[in-house]
Amino acid sequence: MDYARPRTERPQVSVTEVGTRYGFQSEPELIPAAVKAEVIDGLIDAGIRHVEATSFVSPRAVPQLADAHETLSLLKHRDRACIHALAPNGRGAERALGAGVDEIVCFISASQTHNRANLNATIEESIARLDEVVSVVRGKAALRGAVACAFGCPFEGEVPVDAVLRIVEAYAQRGFTRLTFGDTTGMAVPPTVARLVEAARRRFPELPIALHFHNTRGVGLANVMVGLDLGIREYESSIAGLGGCPFAPGATGNVCTEDLVYLLEESGYDTGVDLAKLIAVAKRTEEVIGRALPGQVMKAGPRLRKYSPDGARRAVG
Repeated sequence: MDYARPRTERPQVSVTEVGTRYGFQSEPELIPAAVKAEVIDGLIDAGIRHVEATSFVSPRAVPQLADAHETLSLLKHRDRACIHALAPNGRGAERALGAGVDEIVCFISASQTHNRANLNATIEESIARLDEVVSVVRGKAALRGAVACAFGCPFEGEVPVDAVLRIVEAYAQRGFTRLTFGDTTGMAVPPTVARLVEAARRRFPELPIALHFHNTRGVGLANVMVGLDLGIREYESSIAGLGGCPFAPGATGNVCTEDLVYLLEESGYDTGVDLAKLIAVAKRTEEVIGRALPGQVMKAGPRLRKYSPDGARRAVG
């Protein structure tokens, strides 16, 4: 199915929402499948056309997403978006296909220590598992390869570019058609973003790149600007800033979707997203989670939002 939007004069940037997978997975209180579906439908209604909605992993490992199939079955607007789901092995891929997922995401960390903590496997073992997924999918869904800790590891520090490209090579050899570089703990800075993107483009010019940043150290959107200058036109983000890797110390939330959309639109790019509707979804997500979330635009509104002088607080001092 073609999810492309009508072309405009402004350059188009695709925003992939990951909050209902990456963000919800760490929440201790179980969120009903109907509520998850409500949030996803709200995102799609706001104009998000790619949603990493859930994960087909062991229910024991991630109890929050044990209802993956049910959640997807409850969606009212799924025909208006490409639905992605994480599937780390053949069994997960089978379940994802059974739920009608459009794109299956596999991920491997560029850090051996993080890969063991997150996937309970070495990098070599994780690469071998890709063959299981490929043999199950056989063209029934698109395949995206994600590289975690692509810009640094909280256990090992700097991650060499060659360590990242080794994993990209494994994806490319197996026919994966999309690629995501994940900044799992917010260690990316503009020079490391430029270095990795340029190296990957030289070696794998045929693979489209998406960037997935965290705002752990406050430079997530600065890194997006670097990506834009490099011609990257796909970014992953999380509604209201939910998320953070549960297997990595200090990994706070992903770049916030509504903040990202605001930045892109104000910078002259077309996302196809209705910011007002997106803000409403962010506020609803905050209600679901039951605590304040880090999104800024949902609190302040767009810059040209106008207030009545009668309702404004008088500045003191």
